[in-house]
Amino acid sequence: MTTETSTRPAKVAMNGVDVPTLLATIGAVGDARELAKFTFRAKGDWISGAHSRVSIRDYFGAGAEQDRERTMTVDADHTTVLCGDDEGPTPVELLLAALSACITAGIGNIASARQIKLNSVETTVEGDIDVQGILGLNEDVRNGFSGIRATFKISGDASSEQLRKIVEQSIARSAVFDVLTNGVPVDIVAQTA
Repeated sequence: MTTETSTRPAKVAMNGVDVPTLLATIGAVGDARELAKFTFRAKGDWISGAHSRVSIRDYFGAGAEQDRERTMTVDADHTTVLCGDDEGPTPVELLLAALSACITAGIGNIASARQIKLNSVETTVEGDIDVQGILGLNEDVRNGFSGIRATFKISGDASSEQLRKIVEQSIARSAVFDVLTNGVPVDIVAQTA
């Protein structure tokens, strides 16, 4: 009697994702759960009017302070119709961009881990807001979005069902989607000079 051992082919980098490193990272965190704790930071400076600039560089993660090679910046402003100078996206547009980027990154990672080649991923994210709230004109109108809609159009070398499951898995693991749908405590301290 002989026993045949079937071996799966090694997973390779795909869609711009270093799959062996991704899987090794998942394994390392699975073996040492304290490595999973991260604290991300953003530091903002007012420029003028509604225009501000946020800098992102250092963070805590993988058990230690981390410092990127360069500081990344994001400008934000209000549109001219809302008394800004349009020097950057509005903060709520950045929130929509974060949702799109988070789910799209997950799609790339999950498809790659499953060794599915992606041809394209296109997203459209829209949020509805009634500015009566933020303008102080109606206390019954919330300040934020009343609803958000997202569409993900995905093409790859897999069945429609497999591609749909990749999107569903990415949504289930998205940090931004989680924050938006489950809320998170926010503590704010105002300091004066």
